[in-house]
Amino acid sequence: MAIFLNSSSKIVVQGMTGSEGRKHTQRMLDSGSNIVGGVTPGKGGQKVEFNGAALPVYNSVAEAVSDGGANVSVVFVPPKFTKGAVIEAIDAGVPLIVVITEGVPVHDTASFHAYNQSKGAASRIIGPNCPGIISPGKSNAGIIPADITKAGRIGLVSKSGTLTYQMMYELRDIGFTTCVGIGGDPVIGTTHIDCLAAFQADPDTDAIVMIGEIGGDAEERAADFIAANVTKPVVAYVAGFTAPEGKTMGHAGAIVSGSSGTAQAKKEALEAIGVKVGKTPSETARLMREAVAKL
Repeated sequence: MAIFLNSSSKIVVQGMTGSEGRKHTQRMLDSGSNIVGGVTPGKGGQKVEFNGAALPVYNSVAEAVSDGGANVSVVFVPPKFTKGAVIEAIDAGVPLIVVITEGVPVHDTASFHAYNQSKGAASRIIGPNCPGIISPGKSNAGIIPADITKAGRIGLVSKSGTLTYQMMYELRDIGFTTCVGIGGDPVIGTTHIDCLAAFQADPDTDAIVMIGEIGGDAEERAADFIAANVTKPVVAYVAGFTAPEGKTMGHAGAIVSGSSGTAQAKKEALEAIGVKVGKTPSETARLMREAVAKL
């Protein structure tokens, strides 16, 4: 089992003919993902070679769905075109849309999320400004390295891309069902809570690692959700204890404003409901090892 992405996932890459799209399509293929093709308007009918495999280019996501059976889209288009690309994938009925692009205007992100809601929220959107999602040994949609961990018993949800990779590597001997990088922008699609609920429902996920960071109140809301709904062990890490007030750190959403959004406040909220919070990623991994050993 895995959440959101599995071995039957068929991925189309919006922007596959661009440099980033091409590079990461090859990496996804190398990790075993089933890529059915790419979408670049005006280039339909072309083929792109990837280590001997020729993938078709479609003019639209709708063609990739009807002709290639795509049920996942990974978006690698420039920020100014991202809103249109996501709306196109929503209109094509793609169930999972992974938006890798960084620097998408918050107004555009809010707009395509509102559009998705108006369509009954039929599409799950991960991102933007995220590393994507990987179910090791099954499929990889995005830019997460596939060779740093293995399939196993842990679920991971993280705001930070690099901390996602570090935690995957630190716990590589235990392994993961699915790792989800949800992104750190002020407005995102899939949240900590969405992933926590899915991991709680997944019979193969035995424990959960949650990585947060300064800014907003997502971690506090996740703590409330865990207290009410999650019975599996959860350990957490919150990045940004030394961040100065009023300065954006790494992600657009990682900013402390006044007394809200501090790492200490998030740590206290999580510890208050029994979640152990590591002071460093390595300590968080150790706490997870201890939790798994008790299962």
